[in-house]
Amino acid sequence: MNWTWYAARAGGFVAWGLAAASVALGLALSGRVFRRPRPAWTMDMHRFLGGLAVIFTVVHVAAVMGDKYVNFGLRQVFVPLASTWHPVAVAWGVIAMYLLLAVELTSLARRHIPRRLWRQVHLGSFLLFGTSTVHALTAGTDTAAGLGMLGVIFLSTAVIAMIARRIAGPSPQPAPAPIPNRPRALEPQAVA
Repeated sequence: MNWTWYAARAGGFVAWGLAAASVALGLALSGRVFRRPRPAWTMDMHRFLGGLAVIFTVVHVAAVMGDKYVNFGLRQVFVPLASTWHPVAVAWGVIAMYLLLAVELTSLARRHIPRRLWRQVHLGSFLLFGTSTVHALTAGTDTAAGLGMLGVIFLSTAVIAMIARRIAGPSPQPAPAPIPNRPRALEPQAVA
């Protein structure tokens, strides 16, 4: 049994799902899904999912390097298009890894960097979601399976719908209903 192949597959698929869930929760947090003040656990969960995505990305990369089927070295793992095995598909994953690291590292340093810089890098989460999804669909073997494909479709649909809603802006609030005039008989009488 080739455990590195299974670890690479599982690590990659779980990393993608965690990153997608973190992006979805981040969109929910920045939108109007949660009432203000929002529950404290929601931001903790968003950070936790992002951190776990990094951990499972490390598992994925380490297992790919340990697997002897494709013989990936440091160059193939860290340089886009350096792989001889599906170079474009692997490049999407390399770019996604760098985006994930940028988002996570700037989030850890958020208190020490300008808010504008953090926000600009954090918007890279959308690009991270796109590149990691393309990597999963083109390099991954599990997305062709029924359950894997259903997971990709479900999470992708949710994230894309949330991104579209975010780009479209807040939904227009209906105008408040006019307050009907009170009957004159009920108005207080002026005392002369």
